[in-house]
Amino acid sequence: MNQQPLSLHEIPAGVHSAADYARLAADVMDPALFAYVDGGSGPGRTATENLAAFANLGIIPRPLRRVSGGNTRCVLGGQERPHPIMLAPLGSQALFHADAERASAAAAEATGTCFVASTMASLTLEEVAAGAGRDRWFQLYFQPDRQATRDIVRRAEAAGYGGLVVTVDAAIQLPSHRALAAGFVPPSDMANLRDYPKPTLPDLEPGESDILSGMMRGAPTYGDIDWLAQETNLPLWVKGILHPEDARELVTRGVSGIVVSNHGGRALDGAPASISAISAVRAAVGDRVPLMLDSGIRSGSDVFKAIAGGADAVLVGRLQAYALSVAGALGVAHMIKLLRQELEACMALSGCATLADVRGTDLVALSAGDWGL
Repeated sequence: MNQQPLSLHEIPAGVHSAADYARLAADVMDPALFAYVDGGSGPGRTATENLAAFANLGIIPRPLRRVSGGNTRCVLGGQERPHPIMLAPLGSQALFHADAERASAAAAEATGTCFVASTMASLTLEEVAAGAGRDRWFQLYFQPDRQATRDIVRRAEAAGYGGLVVTVDAAIQLPSHRALAAGFVPPSDMANLRDYPKPTLPDLEPGESDILSGMMRGAPTYGDIDWLAQETNLPLWVKGILHPEDARELVTRGVSGIVVSNHGGRALDGAPASISAISAVRAAVGDRVPLMLDSGIRSGSDVFKAIAGGADAVLVGRLQAYALSVAGALGVAHMIKLLRQELEACMALSGCATLADVRGTDLVALSAGDWGL
């Protein structure tokens, strides 16, 4: 990239933790936009539960263990990375900053972070790739027309993306009650989709459901995953899995890995927190299948808890939006730096020198009262 390196010495005032960016974003974002970003689907129960589930997990200090010389390195998709934090696919980033995805991609490169570009980005995948580092993946939404999906995949391959993250849990999204009350109107122009026919609802027979027979008619199935695997040689990660049987079935179909996710609470409201599902998914797929987790990450201790539960890495979405809105590329880079420092502090105080040590750590329910030690 032909740009000056980011200087993390010029950090925004009042930011002492990664979570501080959420607080500052409330004062920077348009209130309707903040209501949308901060909320979830419907009344937002799952979005709230994502945070509560992390908060209810405790980490037991283990002093006297030697952690000097430890590190946060991880291997994901056959590639070693300096830390297990990735930038989640976040659409319409021009809503948060004028530099849009270019800013987040620059922050990712400056911090050794994998950047996942969204199908619903403000910039085309080619524009994002031109300003991003080498460690970049592309998030794919299946389009109603397979030829359109195929063409988007070919574009991602030609632009040098190293993996496909296929989101399967958001065929329909119930609107956020908070966002509706605040008057938020989502953007309708998506740069990556401008050259393809706009989706239209099929003609329904009398008595057919608008949702079940209409909106869900083009929802992805296992057959679509099989088809996509035949269409590309890129590693295929499936995002939006909570049930162990779904994870096990995907493994039999040869996917490269799974993202345990409830879409940040923007899909089925009432779904369990992702952190509550990760252990069962890990048990179902075994140790050889890479797992990532998103939904609810607000601190380095959350990253620690996700890895202890069975994840190999995490994806950060809302914090990315908050930091981007507050301070652009610098804010996103600083947020990642803070997450990594907070993770290292948890590792040090719990006696974990490496992420492999974290994986063997038992977490406790803080509300239970009896830790059972």
